[in-house]
Amino acid sequence: MQTFPDALRSILTVFWIGGLWVIGLLVGPLLFHHFDNGVAVKMVAVMFRAMAWVGIVAGLYIFIRMLWVEGLRAFQALEFWLIVLMLVLTLVNQFAVFPGLGEVKPTMHTAAEGVFGGGFHNWQTISSLIYLAQSVLGLVYITRGSGK
Repeated sequence: MQTFPDALRSILTVFWIGGLWVIGLLVGPLLFHHFDNGVAVKMVAVMFRAMAWVGIVAGLYIFIRMLWVEGLRAFQALEFWLIVLMLVLTLVNQFAVFPGLGEVKPTMHTAAEGVFGGGFHNWQTISSLIYLAQSVLGLVYITRGSGK
């Protein structure tokens, strides 16, 4: 039987990584299939922002728990670096890319003049690539048996 801190780590892992996959592969595509793009974009954006906060909380807890249990040995484990990288990507998306999307969105009629020369589309692509990287890193983390 797991201790409470280990059980909480498992629950947060499932919630974070499972949530990334459910929203990215199931909910997002279904919203775009059943609603017009404007509504779908708003709904998916809200879910991505909420998942980012789940990732920040879960990632920090897992990071701290690994350091608490393993000490400096944690730095030698691939699982530790997977969580660190996922957490960093979550923070970049939440505090660098999402605000960029918010700034460019109101001026979408001049999107070609936006950041990186492509405005909203490029910010959206960057965010999607970060989300994909998080999902793949999470899959690696889970398949290595680290979610237990």
